[in-house]
Amino acid sequence: MIESLQDRVKLNNGTSIPGLGLGVFQIENDDTADVVKTAIENGYRLIDTAHIYGNETATGEGIKAGLKSTGLKREDLFVTSKVWNDHLTYDETIAAYNESLEKLQLDYLDLYLIHWPGNDAYEDSYKALEKLYKDGKIKAIGVSNFEVHHLENLLSFAEVVPVLNQVELHPRLAQKELRAYAAEHDIKIQAWSPLMQGKLLQDEIILEIAQKHGKSAAQVILRWDIQQDILLNVKSVHQQRMIDNADVFDFSLDSEDMKKLNGMDESLRVGPDPDEYDFD
Repeated sequence: MIESLQDRVKLNNGTSIPGLGLGVFQIENDDTADVVKTAIENGYRLIDTAHIYGNETATGEGIKAGLKSTGLKREDLFVTSKVWNDHLTYDETIAAYNESLEKLQLDYLDLYLIHWPGNDAYEDSYKALEKLYKDGKIKAIGVSNFEVHHLENLLSFAEVVPVLNQVELHPRLAQKELRAYAAEHDIKIQAWSPLMQGKLLQDEIILEIAQKHGKSAAQVILRWDIQQDILLNVKSVHQQRMIDNADVFDFSLDSEDMKKLNGMDESLRVGPDPDEYDFD
């Protein structure tokens, strides 16, 4: 379990990833560079973007500015991007990676993910990721929004086991079966939308626990993830909220708190269902 914002978790290939990072999904392009720079200045070391977000160029500008203002080196950061798997061929996936790298103004990515399984059309793309990884152009590769059956299929042909699976996960969608399967194969789970796009922040159960600990609802939810060794990407455009989101290491949820939070699971999504979301 991580104990600070900059603590890292070892992945199955020996690479280490910060346990809590900044996601830039749905951040306006004009704001992205400042948001990323501010996050780095406030201790964030994981920056998560994607081709489909349309803000890789601004993310790269923010990274460059953040490194300059803090004196950090590139290797102090962990940068993730994702390929939008629109039935891409092997060569198209390689080209997409190079395009993302150019936009981000980086020499390598720490992690590159297949963004969605789509209509089970990810084999060529994943083999391209394996080639990039074996050539040393990516530190680690993984997937996003894969269900158990997608992972089973992937592992039937993969030569490199994905280091993580980034999925929607929060108390209303605890993903217990998926987490158990991933753990069996040493694949980490990383949560996107851990606050359910803000829909959980007024939940009575969570507010009651928050009051008990003198914390906010968001801090309680993030702590719930951390105590279960779930990796996190949290979006925020406001500096104070970034600071608040990282202020989750000075308290612990007790067994009764965890029981109440775990009891909220009802397989409720705010994002698309991976089994229904394809690119046709």
